Amino acid sequence: MLVEIHALQNHAPSNLNRDESGSPKDCIFGGVRRSRISSQALKRAIRRSTVFQDEMQGTSLGIRTRQLPEQVRQILLNRGLSEEMAEIAATKASGFGNKDGKEQKEPETAQMMFLTPDDIAAVAGTLYEAAVAAGSPAQFEKVAAKDLQDSAALKGWRPITPDIALFGRMITSSAFRDVEAAVQVAHAISTHKMEHEFDYFTAVDDLLHTGGEDDEKGAGMIGDVEFNSACYYKYASLDTDGLIENLSGPRLSAKNETEELEKAVDSARRTAQRTIMAFLKAAIFSAPNGKQNSFAAHQLPDGILIEVRHDKTPVSYANAFVKPVTVQRDSDLVDQSLLQFKNHVERITHKFSLRAPLRLWFTTRDTRLEGATDCETLDDLFARLTSYLEGQLSNG
Repeated sequence: MLVEIHALQNHAPSNLNRDESGSPKDCIFGGVRRSRISSQALKRAIRRSTVFQDEMQGTSLGIRTRQLPEQVRQILLNRGLSEEMAEIAATKASGFGNKDGKEQKEPETAQMMFLTPDDIAAVAGTLYEAAVAAGSPAQFEKVAAKDLQDSAALKGWRPITPDIALFGRMITSSAFRDVEAAVQVAHAISTHKMEHEFDYFTAVDDLLHTGGEDDEKGAGMIGDVEFNSACYYKYASLDTDGLIENLSGPRLSAKNETEELEKAVDSARRTAQRTIMAFLKAAIFSAPNGKQNSFAAHQLPDGILIEVRHDKTPVSYANAFVKPVTVQRDSDLVDQSLLQFKNHVERITHKFSLRAPLRLWFTTRDTRLEGATDCETLDDLFARLTSYLEGQLSNG
């Protein structure tokens, strides 16, 4: 089953996601340049948002970091290992970020890794046992990090946190298993042609004119920042079966179902439902925080469509905006974007006979979407979706 979210969100002047030169990211779509927010920026904003964190409160979440060595060092010190042995263990842990097990000069892994608390504890446990077995710092130094990360103790299945189950991970180390993401998030693009603008700013010394007539005149510094204002189309597709499989692990495919297996799958389904709702709420209420202290572009979506499909055929409606939206008389950019979106969705749904047993439509405007259930409030949309997911996921 797929749960898909489509949103139209108009941001005031902002620079939410910038490129290497500091300019707002953009792209060519439909033959014209559009403003763009990368998938990576959107996913991080969702994962790190207070909305997602609050919704998943009480559940362990993953940590994306290169600081595994320091995490391991602290755990081993707390377990009573000497400072010298803990430092050696931390150096060994720095080799866990690459398949060759090459230890790093700096106390960090070669690559950024998305780790669960169980992953970190397993690495610390393996290094603790190796340190005890070695007996001395000199002998522990001789133990290869590659052999440690290839140990049987690290190759077994460990539970995956909901955020890693959602967004997946790929790590070139045998100590951690890769996870196929259950959600696909598109780059957000503006529904219209993009125009960059520049803000020229100055900073004035607060103590200017306090040093007499010879005091320096003018600004203490000058600079400029690039920005734009855009109405974005956002889209994401979440595979509920993939999410449940990630959460329950390989036991899901066991041939002989046992009571333990049934409990694991049932727990995974409950966690999946909670995770789905947390993801959708965070997708609606969060945004990348680039330059927000300068622009405070905290606008909410004006249109949200949630579709649930049993056929696993994801459908993006980005082509609603192949022809860039232009402002018409007695209308505005948001109204026109909603209208083009509505017309495209209805046309594609009809032409391809797209089946979605649940279509929920929320908008702050008067636009109505044929074939979708109108939700007067966002709470109404969440309640209807929660009820549907409870019925579907509880029945497997």
